[in-house]
Amino acid sequence: MLSRSSSECIAPSPQASRDESNASDEMAPRKDGKIELKESDCYDKLGFCFSSFKKWRILSVIFIVQCSMNFNASIYANNISLLSEEFRISEQAARVGQMIFLIAYAFGSELWAPWSEELGRWPILQLSLFLVNIWQIPCALAKNYGTIVVCRFLGGLSSAGGSVTLGMVADMWGADDQQYAVAFIVFSSVGGSVLGPIFGGFMQEYLSWSWNFWIQLIFGAVVQVIHAWAVPETRATILLDREARKRRKAGETNIYGPTELKDHRFEFREILRVWYRPFQMFFCEPIVLFLSLLSGFSDALIFTFLESYQPVFQQWGFSTIQIGLAFIPSALLRILIGYVFAYLSFLPFIRRHIAIRRKNPDALQAEARLYWLLWVAPLLALGLYGFAWTSLGPPHVHWIAPMIFSVLVGMANVSNSIHQPRVSLGETNDLLPLKQYSIYMATIDYMVAAYGPYAASATGGNALARDFLAGVAAMYAAPFYHNVGHKYKLEWPTTILACLAAIFTVPIYIFYWKGPEIRQRSKFAQSLASDKKYARGPKPAAPVANEAAAGEPKPEVETREVAEKV
Repeated sequence: MLSRSSSECIAPSPQASRDESNASDEMAPRKDGKIELKESDCYDKLGFCFSSFKKWRILSVIFIVQCSMNFNASIYANNISLLSEEFRISEQAARVGQMIFLIAYAFGSELWAPWSEELGRWPILQLSLFLVNIWQIPCALAKNYGTIVVCRFLGGLSSAGGSVTLGMVADMWGADDQQYAVAFIVFSSVGGSVLGPIFGGFMQEYLSWSWNFWIQLIFGAVVQVIHAWAVPETRATILLDREARKRRKAGETNIYGPTELKDHRFEFREILRVWYRPFQMFFCEPIVLFLSLLSGFSDALIFTFLESYQPVFQQWGFSTIQIGLAFIPSALLRILIGYVFAYLSFLPFIRRHIAIRRKNPDALQAEARLYWLLWVAPLLALGLYGFAWTSLGPPHVHWIAPMIFSVLVGMANVSNSIHQPRVSLGETNDLLPLKQYSIYMATIDYMVAAYGPYAASATGGNALARDFLAGVAAMYAAPFYHNVGHKYKLEWPTTILACLAAIFTVPIYIFYWKGPEIRQRSKFAQSLASDKKYARGPKPAAPVANEAAAGEPKPEVETREVAEKV
């Protein structure tokens, strides 16, 4: 159910297959006598045809890799007070190391993603993990805080991020059957953020500040060894190059892989073109831009919204110790439950989509993957508005009211998880997991389906927005709740966040209804669409698919009849 077995990989996938009538043309030599090996010529060698066990073994290791990356981002928060004491700096200054890592991480995802498409996933992830591990050493041995800031910046820039790992999903699953895998990888993105607070509290209590970095190094080194041993290359172009070299050794001297035939592959101009691609998709593709901004806003909301918790609940006489005793023991458990519940909430929709596509492969557009988000996303603005104006304190409101609305916020916000829950606010992190997972999962799933082989560059734009805005928010969150407003210092800042949330969620509905029309104007999305059309060949008209492609209302609702029959 989760994927095709290798024995079923006889017919090419939508991305790779070609009409049989054109097979002879595909193998025709070029002017220089060289023949380019196509995916359809050796489809059984590609990641699409890995066995289900092999695919999920790879994803399980990638799960750990992704956890280690987010662990490095989240664990630093537990070191802020220790660094402040060690180097005699303010805690606000100590947060610079957190901010600089996240901002550098944002650009690192952009810079690494296209190279994984050109050079392969395996060497890029290995190089990324190696460099991240190297930069932990000077951090742990630092004699001054400036060294930590510089090396944290380099460590963030060296982090390949989720854009590469999500690209591996597109290497092994077609757009129509990859949702389980995407959900799993997105779930891994929040895993490292949960591990940070779990281990960080013990490290802060019993170890010195330098062990924060040594443990990051140990975790990263173990992950790198496991990845090197257990994960093969998955990128199709690299596998085609390898197969071409094997065939040349076997006597077919004129067979070459696609990247072997590229001229001037590593010239400076070509390098700039490769780096330019994810930025081009971020700024020129409306789907990537607006959904990335939504994801980025929800990630930044972690810092800004949670900054209000302590002053809000102190109005009811909650001391810092009481807040900690009331929330900290159960916070991490509720984080785990929230993320698991959010992950499981997507499975019925994924199962339903698979059943519909088995009856009619053209029945669902990529926009159907936004369906669950249509219902969850409005809770973000609603929860923030409610929380803002139930923060008036006694005797106007009972403390349970803002708590209820904060749960609504948690049910809506889906970002790359809690990169860095501040230690003083750790008790509140349990309220955001479901919301965080939902936005991140739905937007990533949609972009991977819409852009296929360009998924790494598209999701790199998503990572840029999330990590950049989260890094900036780490610095402005505290002043935001202290300097905005006069009489209603707690209410107006959250109201501003609610207004922004309402604005950022509007594109979800635009893309759900008009997504097919927007994708028709995208050369990246149309590249995937033309491959699908060419692979499947002419088919009888499918009313549901045609209506959705024309931008008619509700691609999900229009397939209800098909789903009910299934």
